[in-house]
Amino acid sequence: MIKTSCSKVLLALVLSGLWAADSDSLSAAATDADSPLATARRLNEAFVQAVEKVSPAVVVIRVRHTAVELSEGDDDRSFLDLLPPEFRRRFESNPDSFPREWQPPDGQGSGVVISEDGYILTNFHVVEDADAVTVRFKNGSHHEAVVRGLDRESDLAVLKIEARGLPYATLGDSSATRVGEFAIAIGAPFSLDHSVTFGHVSAKGRAFQLSRGVYVDQDFIQTDASINPGNSGGPLINIEGEVIGINTMIRGLNTGIGFAIPSDLARLVSGRLIEEGRFTRSWLGVGISGLRDNPEHQELFREIEHGVLISEILRGSPASRSELKASDVVLSVDGRRVTTPRELKESISVKAPGSTVELDVMRMRGPGEFERLNVAVVTDALPDGDIQVATRSRRRAVEEERALGLTVRALTPEIAREQEVEPDGGVLITAVEEGSPAADKGIEPGTVLTAVNGESVSTPRAFREAVGNADTSKGVVINLVTRGVSRFQVLKGAGE
Repeated sequence: MIKTSCSKVLLALVLSGLWAADSDSLSAAATDADSPLATARRLNEAFVQAVEKVSPAVVVIRVRHTAVELSEGDDDRSFLDLLPPEFRRRFESNPDSFPREWQPPDGQGSGVVISEDGYILTNFHVVEDADAVTVRFKNGSHHEAVVRGLDRESDLAVLKIEARGLPYATLGDSSATRVGEFAIAIGAPFSLDHSVTFGHVSAKGRAFQLSRGVYVDQDFIQTDASINPGNSGGPLINIEGEVIGINTMIRGLNTGIGFAIPSDLARLVSGRLIEEGRFTRSWLGVGISGLRDNPEHQELFREIEHGVLISEILRGSPASRSELKASDVVLSVDGRRVTTPRELKESISVKAPGSTVELDVMRMRGPGEFERLNVAVVTDALPDGDIQVATRSRRRAVEEERALGLTVRALTPEIAREQEVEPDGGVLITAVEEGSPAADKGIEPGTVLTAVNGESVSTPRAFREAVGNADTSKGVVINLVTRGVSRFQVLKGAGE
């Protein structure tokens, strides 16, 4: 009995020792798994896996141009000015050696495959004016590509190669990308194919307007992942291996300031380029400004926290066929809040022409008095070229009523037709008092005045009464029309 008890005690001691040993091992393993080095290894592996996932879909793009025939005369001089001094002296001393043709240098950029059947996304400026385009994959395979569609304003282009079963990258949700997230750029900087750099998303919503007009009101992602010449058109990806942007622009070399087109815009533009070969933008045909851009407007609309002010409506535009009015403040488009003119422009331009957009607006009924409305506008395709605003006409007429430094009279049917308003749609301004607030605002005779502080006026008497009911010290809002172009002005202090 005693022996049995001793045996059990001995066995218990042995088992408890083994358990202690196993516990120490498990504890050590747990400590190692949670160590800084283990965490760094996992992060390192996450970067490697993201790159390995996308790299097979990244291509190097080579662009060739046709040789240009050089003619005698001034063109020779222009060509010589491009050459280094030693070459220029050689041709100047021996004119017979002057070349008859000039071969523009080949260009190179990057791109990313976005479908298994060979559609490739890149920059407009990478393939602009290309005569031949070749793409090369990481595995060394080459393909001739054709340009499927170009969009200068977004600086995006889509190429097509004849192949199937290709590796392709997934366009992620750039709106969900947060400042501070990791960002990885893949491309061919300085002809160093399939180079990888990483950094962070430094900022979102960067906008520029360059003199060349390639980037207009663009909404860039800023990154400190190193981007250099040759990276253009390549992907900027997140740690999940999703494309969040198309690398497109740098601000100086080695500055850590690069910019990428958001993937949400790239998805929209590339989809239409694939389907239609072009990206047609929509417009409303309005002049717009920020609520805080003008000190006078800032005071007038101080009760409104955000929105975009409609300063004028162009003749024959989609807005002119809607209930939208100059001096309306747009708060949102299809339920999406807008706070800047750029946001309003972009929210409309991406709509397909013919779409109906719902605008949530605040309409002024008097200084400090507003009514919230919903206005539907059917968009049109943005016309090519500049939109010309009609010039104001000057006319003489007999004085009827005078206020705010303005003299007005009733509209005749002929003038109403000329100004594209209804016969009872306002009164005609026949004179503007020199030195008055109206003159300072550039208001000229021949303009039709349609409303005062949101109150429609169709007769000189109605104009006089509306002004009489206004507090000019707070500013009087008048709506104007000139040859179909409607706008508004704020006149303050007149008549005091």
